[in-house]
Amino acid sequence: MKNYSRQREEIIKVVKDSYNHPTAEDIYIIVKAKNSSVSRSTVYRNLGVLVDNKIINKISMQVGPDRYDYKREIHNHAVCTKCGKVFDFEYHFNYDDIQKEVKSQTGIEISNNGIALEGICDSCKNNI
Repeated sequence: MKNYSRQREEIIKVVKDSYNHPTAEDIYIIVKAKNSSVSRSTVYRNLGVLVDNKIINKISMQVGPDRYDYKREIHNHAVCTKCGKVFDFEYHFNYDDIQKEVKSQTGIEISNNGIALEGICDSCKNNI
């Protein structure tokens, strides 16, 4: 990544210090509180640059806004389909076997090594 910017570093810090997988809007609000001159478009554009350069990960959500993660080692996510919260969980899948099986059945080459599972979290279940 060629151009250094203080705003980009602040965005990285916010994602790195967040353990709740923030949305772009969450990140913007935090960065804006620290630097009132930053614009929403600056944050959104820089998130794209950081994802493209593999500095942060984007978690594409089926429902609700995408979320961002700094954790670089392979890990998995459990996503609440009701509130959209994303939780990290550890389980050692054989990713090579999964990738080969998906490729043989669908022709799709998997581009990441994490598994995302969906369900309803305890908090949402208790509010039903």
